[in-house]
Amino acid sequence: MPRYFLEVGYMGTRFSGFQVQDNATTVQGEVEKALATLLRTQVVLTGSSRTDAGVHAIGNYFHFDVPSALPDKLPYRLNAILPADISVTSLRRVHDQAHCRFDAISRHYRYVVYQRKNPFMNDRGWFLPYPLDADILLEAADILLQTSDFTSFAKRNAQVHTHQCTLYESRWYPTPEGWNYEVRGNRFLRGMVRGLVGTMLQAGRGRIGMSEFKAIIEAKDNTLADFTPPGKGLFLCEVRFPDRYFEQPV
Repeated sequence: MPRYFLEVGYMGTRFSGFQVQDNATTVQGEVEKALATLLRTQVVLTGSSRTDAGVHAIGNYFHFDVPSALPDKLPYRLNAILPADISVTSLRRVHDQAHCRFDAISRHYRYVVYQRKNPFMNDRGWFLPYPLDADILLEAADILLQTSDFTSFAKRNAQVHTHQCTLYESRWYPTPEGWNYEVRGNRFLRGMVRGLVGTMLQAGRGRIGMSEFKAIIEAKDNTLADFTPPGKGLFLCEVRFPDRYFEQPV
């Protein structure tokens, strides 16, 4: 059967997460419902990167199989019936063995911190009106590039076989509103980005020193990390696939 990759963006504020759940509104549930309406058959989606309740995405992926080729106008029709906080960015036919989760080579996240009260940022960032030490934030982000075991930053019940991750980018940069943290890696554990952000901000506020920050990493104990940052400040910006991935014959 033909396989397709569906790229979506969404504002996560009202969703209980990305993956379908019983008795909860999710991104996957809304997209499956829209596809069933248009195709008049049940479609089961496989997601690329699960996001928690309240987390947003600029670009995330599903893949799915259908009995026959889909019309070119399907993205337009999906956008017409999907809720306003979900949009379809692209629909691509791929080879039958393509997998949007296992074939991804990196994922890029952004966490937004704003430091002056701004009602227009309320659902798109974490309001943190405290002084932050820029040098400490930058140093902490650099240390993470030298780290491979992120056990301390994974929430319990992560259901993974390894806590090994490779980060390709980890940096803070100032914005007119406050600070953004950009991180890109081959994989991320459940709650990992928020745990990294919360613990680095503890250092940036002077609540822990750099020696303590390093000790938290080395302890491999998630009770020591800070998972306080809310989901509303987190954005999945991009899921990246190998070069020319979408040019493979189908």
